[in-house]
Amino acid sequence: MASSTPPCPRRTLLRLPLAAALALPLGSRAQATGSELPPEVAQFLPQGQVQGTARLRYLLWDVFDATLWTQAGFRGAQYFEYAFALELRYLRRFSSEALVDSSLQEIRRAGSLDASKEAAWTAAMQSAFTDVQPGDRITGVHRPGAGVRFYFNGRLRASVEDAVFARAFFGIWLSPTTSEPRLRSALLAGSAP
Repeated sequence: MASSTPPCPRRTLLRLPLAAALALPLGSRAQATGSELPPEVAQFLPQGQVQGTARLRYLLWDVFDATLWTQAGFRGAQYFEYAFALELRYLRRFSSEALVDSSLQEIRRAGSLDASKEAAWTAAMQSAFTDVQPGDRITGVHRPGAGVRFYFNGRLRASVEDAVFARAFFGIWLSPTTSEPRLRSALLAGSAP
């Protein structure tokens, strides 16, 4: 059966949505991403709580719902110093190649990627990301000073032991230099400055 979902070009997966989308706070729609701590998050953040939620929309397309879990004391301006988890629940289909390419574009845009790191970071994301369908979840668990663990639908997919990569990767959504300040504001809504 043919899909009624309009195609989204591979190159534009995150670049366009992150550059031009409206990040809509989910507010009372938090059940869209779920506020119960997933097991992969609870393992690292036993006292985790939802910090903020948002839906990324590009034109008429809903791209993903994002949920940020943190623990007490989290400060958004120093996100890279804290343990947290960021879940993206996809609402559209995307290839793993599109996820990697778009993430690299955003990291480059923020000035966080140099040629010496690009090959290693590309390989790390290629091992972490698989094709996604609507309803699939990719959860990144930030381990300060250590790196990031990526989960696909709750199952460990890859561990990247590189704190610099982790800071740059999560900066796509949480850094003050993000291309999506509305999304960042919604995710950090309950955070101390």
